[in-house]
Amino acid sequence: MARRTTSNSPGGPPGSSGSPGSPGPRNRTPQPLPGRRRTAGDFVKAFLALVALLVLLVGVPGVLATQMGWPLPSGAPKVEWLQQEITVDTFINVLTVVVWFAWAQFTACVLVEVKAALSGVGLPNRVPGAGPSQLLARQLVAALLLVGATAASFTPGLSQLGRQLEGNQRPAAAAAAQQTPGGLLGQQREQAAASAAALAEQAAGAAAHAEGGSGARASEGDTKFYRIQPPEGRHHDSLWEVAERHLGDGRRYKEIYQLNKDRTQPDGSKLSEASLIRPGWIMEMPGDARGGELVEMPDEAPKVSPEVQRQISDYARTGGAHQQGGDRQGGGSGTLDRDTAHISLPEQRPGPGQGQGHDQSGQQGQGGQEHAAPPAGEGSGFGLPEALLGAPLLAAGLLGALGRRRRQALWQSALGAVGGRRGMEPPTPTGAAADAQDALLAGADPEGVRLLDRSLRGLAASLAGESRPLPTVYAAWLSGNGDLHLQLAQPAGRPPTPWQLGQDQTFWMLARADAERYEDVDTAAPYPGLVSLGTMDDSRLLLNLESVPGIVSLSGREQDRAGVFASVAAELATNGWSDRMTITLVGFGEDLTPLAPNRLRHLDDIEALVETMEAETRQRRGALGAAGQDSVLTGRTGPAQHTRWAPHLVLLAAEPSAEDAVKLAELAADAGRLGIGYLVGTDSGDLPGAAWEMEITSEGKLLAPLLGLELDAQLLPVSQQRAVVELFTDADPERDDDRPTTTPPFLVDISEQGRPAVYARLVGPYEIIGLETPDGERSPLLHEALALLLLHREGVHPRVLSSALWPRGVTDDVRDALVERLRGWLGSDPDGTPRLAADATGRLKLAKSVVSDLDVLRSLYHEATQGRGTDSRAVRGRLLTDALVLVRGPLLAERPAGRYGWLTHEIIDAQLPLLVADIGLALSAFHLEKNRAEKAIEALDAALGSAPGDERLWHELLRATHATGDSDRLKRLAADLVSRSGARGLPPRTEALLDELLPTWRSGVAAVG
Repeated sequence: MARRTTSNSPGGPPGSSGSPGSPGPRNRTPQPLPGRRRTAGDFVKAFLALVALLVLLVGVPGVLATQMGWPLPSGAPKVEWLQQEITVDTFINVLTVVVWFAWAQFTACVLVEVKAALSGVGLPNRVPGAGPSQLLARQLVAALLLVGATAASFTPGLSQLGRQLEGNQRPAAAAAAQQTPGGLLGQQREQAAASAAALAEQAAGAAAHAEGGSGARASEGDTKFYRIQPPEGRHHDSLWEVAERHLGDGRRYKEIYQLNKDRTQPDGSKLSEASLIRPGWIMEMPGDARGGELVEMPDEAPKVSPEVQRQISDYARTGGAHQQGGDRQGGGSGTLDRDTAHISLPEQRPGPGQGQGHDQSGQQGQGGQEHAAPPAGEGSGFGLPEALLGAPLLAAGLLGALGRRRRQALWQSALGAVGGRRGMEPPTPTGAAADAQDALLAGADPEGVRLLDRSLRGLAASLAGESRPLPTVYAAWLSGNGDLHLQLAQPAGRPPTPWQLGQDQTFWMLARADAERYEDVDTAAPYPGLVSLGTMDDSRLLLNLESVPGIVSLSGREQDRAGVFASVAAELATNGWSDRMTITLVGFGEDLTPLAPNRLRHLDDIEALVETMEAETRQRRGALGAAGQDSVLTGRTGPAQHTRWAPHLVLLAAEPSAEDAVKLAELAADAGRLGIGYLVGTDSGDLPGAAWEMEITSEGKLLAPLLGLELDAQLLPVSQQRAVVELFTDADPERDDDRPTTTPPFLVDISEQGRPAVYARLVGPYEIIGLETPDGERSPLLHEALALLLLHREGVHPRVLSSALWPRGVTDDVRDALVERLRGWLGSDPDGTPRLAADATGRLKLAKSVVSDLDVLRSLYHEATQGRGTDSRAVRGRLLTDALVLVRGPLLAERPAGRYGWLTHEIIDAQLPLLVADIGLALSAFHLEKNRAEKAIEALDAALGSAPGDERLWHELLRATHATGDSDRLKRLAADLVSRSGARGLPPRTEALLDELLPTWRSGVAAVG
């Protein structure tokens, strides 16, 4: 016989929040509460609902039948009908048919809603094309049955349908033990009461079996079962809360999942995802489960309804073989959940070549142990923003976007005046912006971004070659050793080589060594919606927002959520593994749009968002249908892959109202198939339609108990967000302000008295004059460190220096030892001042006695155009000639392979050609003033050697050649330009200039060719 204790007995959960230290959410059903009393208003609503249903279901067809008659013809259609005149009666008959169809559709909606309410199992079916009709039917049925039970019991699919009925709000902590999914009227209501009483009597008996240990299964006669309860308002039962109430720890939900996975439920479906359970399902519980809602079967339980008792008995007979299989797989509290909706940490299993991989990592670069990877808690950040230092993919994206912005400013500036224009030297950041830039330089992992991008595109190309669709990917994990793990929504067979199956059929894994062999492929980015959320056990999680089957909700304090939203927005806007996308920001982020104006857009309110997304959802559904595709994934592998199916990710920081939340839930129901993702903030943690729920804590932890996640969150706090935005706005080429013309950061004395103590030649092959070449294997490191310092006269942060020389990390003592060697190699000036010292901010700076030819080149041009050369033509000519002589080739030519990777972060590769082109143009103009065309041509040819793609140089060369009066020479030059232009043809401005200087150039080019 079943035994009874109260739910707050010692066998119950300790408090309202589960076991102490539990990281999960609070227990929403801590203790039973009395049922809601029916008021007179409830009975009035029920009566009005009954009247409305009678009018709509009986009155409408009665009026149609008696007043309008049967509108359909009594015989078979004839051709003559098409030739008859359309009269008023014809029009009325058509309208009558439409009304009959609307009545039939509404009747079907009522039947579907009544069936779902009475069964209490599963979700109400959707009647095709009956959104408003079904909503009205649901409201009327719920109001009618409100007097018998809570209306929430009749809508088990609230999380999917997103509709909340007026008058059915009950406290979220109402006891689930007082309800059964089918307890509605008459005998079913009696069965509900009997079931509740029987379930409440099981706590004492359950406590007797607690000694069995966590996760242990009791004997068949002592096995306990739990029946999933219907929703209470916006709260839905979950395995986490079941485990929290009956096992004392929500994290033990995996044990329940393993006991019941893939077993057939009473409604014929199966448990395949730990986060997707339905009211009325039966869960076998571990032997130490306790609480007043459990049933011991097949022991006698006379107060449990016969139907429920039969279902539990049938379910109990299916558990033996399955449990044995689960044990063989290592089920229990320590088992890793293999469910695809459960984002699992990939197993770090040693592969055949993993030992070699570690050796390669340790020997990366020069110097043996100096290049060992840093420990987990590597040294001080020297005051740099730790959030950016710990976000390598975000930092790489921001750094790449910032470099493109600065190059764009340089190129646009090149269209201005030849001398003294603003933009040749980007403004040097200061304060928080300088710290943010250093953190980006020190924390960025551009190689990791490159490998991730190539790996994903290579996978897409391989699958397309095998005529296989792209699998749906929920998440990607980047392990500490650089391996990439993709977690699939469901098994998709064996992956193409060199990918391998991971820990189970839902994991595809690519080793870093295999990823490094991938080449660039011309295919669309398959998973552009991946975004970093944080780290767990040295592995970084990227969640695919685009694939989530619904809304991802984020709860927590507003200031904590802001850091997550800003990080997600910034990485999506600048990442290197996507082609095109739209990111819509609502409730935050208006100041973030400078990061990527082509991707980021800001909407003022949720109303505008709903209107926009309704239109886009319809458009995408139509486009997919017209293309014959079932999802954006299949569309990306087709012939239109570069023009369609770009994701649209919505980040809504402000909690929506109940009405707006319902609308968003409806829009998100089919979003995963359409390439649309929603991340929505909420204060309470309860959001209709939320498929995955996450919480950010004040300690920086990102929790998602039902997904099995507890991450160190990736954040972009407000202060660092402002500093990053300042870097972008200062580099904006469209910015119109009153900043003065920028000058080089370091000007040298170009007179004979200004001879430096140490002179490095960087423009061309790397040479150093004034220092002895250091001996041993450290010489390349010292040369590279000196080159970095010479290109940054404003100073280099020690963390930036170490990350540039050792991209995979290095310990602090190794870095400090190199700095000391560099200081000793450079020596001191005659007055005893070290040539390498740290400034007040800790940045390493070179003394003025250490100079590069790039410093001299900038100083000569500045003096010629803004200094003494402006007043003396002879001085200007000499300075420009001396500057052009310094150009011996590209920057750091013949540098060792595998080193100087930090140059990819720099814009010097764009600055130097522009500077050389400006010098050539200025010297050409100097000679043309005296009609020395040949001298001008000589200067332009010299500049073209370093800046062959500068259109301005070619234009001036055409004018100088035209000034010689040699038409044949001009024709040959035009033919050379046409051959260089290739299939794209000449730029419009070049064609216009040729039309002016050589009207017959087209025929002349053909003749020369």
